[in-house]
Amino acid sequence: MIVLITGASSGFGEAMARRFVSGGRRVIAAARRTDRLARLRGELGERLLPVTMDVTDPASIEQGLARLPEAWRPIDVLINNAGLALGTETAPRCSAAEWMTMIDTNVKGLAAVTHAVLPGMVARDSGLIINLGSIAGRNPYPGGNVYGATKAFVEQFTRNLRADLVGTGVRATDLAPGLVGGTEFSNVRYRGDDAAAAKVYAGATALTPEDIAEAAWWVANLPPRVNITFLEIMPTCQGYGPMVIQRSASVSA
Repeated sequence: MIVLITGASSGFGEAMARRFVSGGRRVIAAARRTDRLARLRGELGERLLPVTMDVTDPASIEQGLARLPEAWRPIDVLINNAGLALGTETAPRCSAAEWMTMIDTNVKGLAAVTHAVLPGMVARDSGLIINLGSIAGRNPYPGGNVYGATKAFVEQFTRNLRADLVGTGVRATDLAPGLVGGTEFSNVRYRGDDAAAAKVYAGATALTPEDIAEAAWWVANLPPRVNITFLEIMPTCQGYGPMVIQRSASVSA
């Protein structure tokens, strides 16, 4: 099994690379930070192939895939993990540039890599695409705006892939985590404010990147007849809350 993982230099992607290599699979670890990929290769050995790739740049995707050795080209599993959230401001106060960056990465990047890899899977009548979504794709919250919208795209895109791929032997899964600690996610979202990022997880027993990697491993190793379309994963400390109603102070009790 050959697995292509985007955003493999840290967080979920790195944990998934470790899990699949430890399970005897070959992993194409794609990311922008080549120094981290090189260290990962040094640790995990020849079963991991580092590939420099920026999913927001179509030319980078094309070049990265074109440079794969022949023996690494029949990709069995694509894990579209590269993604990010930027900012927590409500929509009127958000940065338009940050909105576009999230769309370029979480939507356009994911779609571009899928478009490049999918035809080969269909031709081989076998393959699996795991898209990293989020519970934010279904559960809006103040400050979630475009990030949540990009993850809603991931879910609907995955379901539409299922509609298009019936009978091809190619599967598609939206893996949607909740609160996960131990990654750069919140540090990036809070623009490097480590103290603010730490507060997100204070007093909570969050999921770990290894939990998400184990879920991806499970999905990838099910029988070919089984398609997990949507898999939502939350820690036991997280749940759903009521809808918010803003009431006027002038309303009498």
